[in-house]
Amino acid sequence: MALHPMTLFTAQWADLPFEEVVRLAAEWGFDGLEIACKTQHLDVDRALEDDAYLQSRRDILERHGLKVWALSNHAQGQLVCDDPLDFRHRAIGGSRTWGDGDPDGVHERAAEQMKRTAILARRLGADVVTGFTGSKIWRYVAMYPPVPEEVIDDGYADFAARWNPIMDVFDAEGVRFALEVHPSEIAYDYWTTMRTLEAIDRRDAFGLNWDPSHMLWQDVDPVNFILDFADRIYHVDCKDTRIRRRDGRVGRLGSHLPWGSPRRGWDFVSAGHGDVPFGDAFRALEAIGYTGPISIEWEDSRMNRLQGAPAALAHLRSLLFEPAPGRFDSAFTQD
Repeated sequence: MALHPMTLFTAQWADLPFEEVVRLAAEWGFDGLEIACKTQHLDVDRALEDDAYLQSRRDILERHGLKVWALSNHAQGQLVCDDPLDFRHRAIGGSRTWGDGDPDGVHERAAEQMKRTAILARRLGADVVTGFTGSKIWRYVAMYPPVPEEVIDDGYADFAARWNPIMDVFDAEGVRFALEVHPSEIAYDYWTTMRTLEAIDRRDAFGLNWDPSHMLWQDVDPVNFILDFADRIYHVDCKDTRIRRRDGRVGRLGSHLPWGSPRRGWDFVSAGHGDVPFGDAFRALEAIGYTGPISIEWEDSRMNRLQGAPAALAHLRSLLFEPAPGRFDSAFTQD
C-alpha cells in the first residue's frame, strides 16, 4: 500500500487540553489529527465566529508539525435522525443543540451543526467530515413486536429528507461526509448500508468511514465491505476487536455488560491485538485506490492509551508498503 498519512482520532482524548493531545501525537510520530468537534478541542460555532480562535487551532497544529485531513462530528450527527430523544442525547449534544428539548428544534439545530461543520472543514483545509446519522428505526432492530414494512420504509425516507439538505451544504463546500457504519445508525451492517446509499440516491457527497471493529462482531467481513463499497470509502478509522471464545454464554450484543468485562462476547482492543485482518484490509484499500489517511481510534479499556496509541501506530505503519511498480503476471506473458 502506498504510504498514507497516519492520524489520531481525538474523540477519546477530550479530557486533555488540545495542545497536549497535539504534542503527544507529534511526539509519537503521527502525521496529523482527525479532530472531533467537541468544545474542549474545536468548538464549531466559536471557530466560525472568532477568527482568532480558529487561527489558534491552526497555530497549535503548525507548531507541532501536524495536519488535518478530516473532522468528526459524531454526536451532532446522531441527533439529526434519532427518535425518540432522551437523556443520552442531551448529554452528548450539549446545551446549545438541546435547547428546550423540543424534538423538532433539537433535530433542526443538530442538522445546522453538521452544515456548519462542513464549512469549518473547508476553512481548515479538510475535505472529509466523519460521523453518525442517527436513525428513526434503530429501536426496531429486533423486529419484535412485529414491525410493518412501511415503518422501515419511512425510516429511510426520514433519513434522506433530513440529510439531503445537509449534503447540499457539503456539496457547496466541496466536502464529503463519511458515515461510520455502526449499531444505532441508519446503516449498521452490510444490507442496511446498501439501502442507505439507495435512499440518498448514492449522491457523491455521502460516503462511508470504514471502521472494521463494529463489522467484525456482527459477522460482517470488513475486507469484502471495502471491495463492495469501493466508491464510497471516504475515510478509514482503525479500531480492533477481539471476539471471545464461544462458550455458550457470551453473545454478540454485549449483554448490557460493562466495556472490558470478560463476560462480554467481544471487546475493543489495540490495533494488532484483535481479530481484524488489517493486512488484508490494507491490501483491499490499495486495490480500490484509497488515498486518504489511516486514522487510529483508541477505545481499549484494558490498555493505557499513552502506551497503546503509539503501539497501534507502529503496528499499522508496519503493514503499509509501497506498491509494486508493475504487475507480477507480466512475468508470465510472452514477449
